[in-house]
Amino acid sequence: MRKDPLKPVHDWYSRRKTRKAAALLAGEDAAAMDRFMRYSDHGLFRARWTNMAQIAPGVWRSNHPPVDRFPMLNQMGIKTILSLRGPQDGVPHRRESQLCAQHGIAFHSLRLDARRAPQPEPLLEAMAFLREADRPVLFHCKSGADRAGLVAALYLLVVENRPMEEARQMLSPRFLHFRRSRTGVLDLLLDRLATAQAATGISFEDWVTTQYDPQALQAEFDAR
Repeated sequence: MRKDPLKPVHDWYSRRKTRKAAALLAGEDAAAMDRFMRYSDHGLFRARWTNMAQIAPGVWRSNHPPVDRFPMLNQMGIKTILSLRGPQDGVPHRRESQLCAQHGIAFHSLRLDARRAPQPEPLLEAMAFLREADRPVLFHCKSGADRAGLVAALYLLVVENRPMEEARQMLSPRFLHFRRSRTGVLDLLLDRLATAQAATGISFEDWVTTQYDPQALQAEFDAR
């Protein structure tokens, strides 16, 4: 494997970011958290651009909403936010939890992988949560491209009973998802689900519970 000449720089930046996050989590400085989100979590980019879209009545997808987007979410009447980022001990989770509390929005989070085949439990949890969540509901990941795209596709398939061709559009360059990247494993997940459903008509929940193997899916993707 070719050695990455920038790895020492990446490692140094990661350690520095971890130290900054730990210091912020030890206090309650909202302004400092906002600066961290802006400059260390790509928030500066998200402040200028959003791929927010309504995928079904009362159901929205988005990139991680910055602090100045919350008044707009209030005006839209958003009642629930689901973060797909996890973990619950990070600065993004802490700050978003504060903002939701300030604006009267119910907040829930779970961890979903984007560059590895996701585990079954968060897939099932996301669908179960979105079925019951108070609407309007917004779910998001960091960029709103990959994890949010997969959940949007599955929501259309599982809850809205939309065709696979329509669901696949949720994972597209329009939302900054690119199949040829490492996140293409999410497209392969949809491919395997489509194959199983075409053969037997199996439900999504039954497929995830009885047939889906994230390790095998990742190995198949890596072999490509």
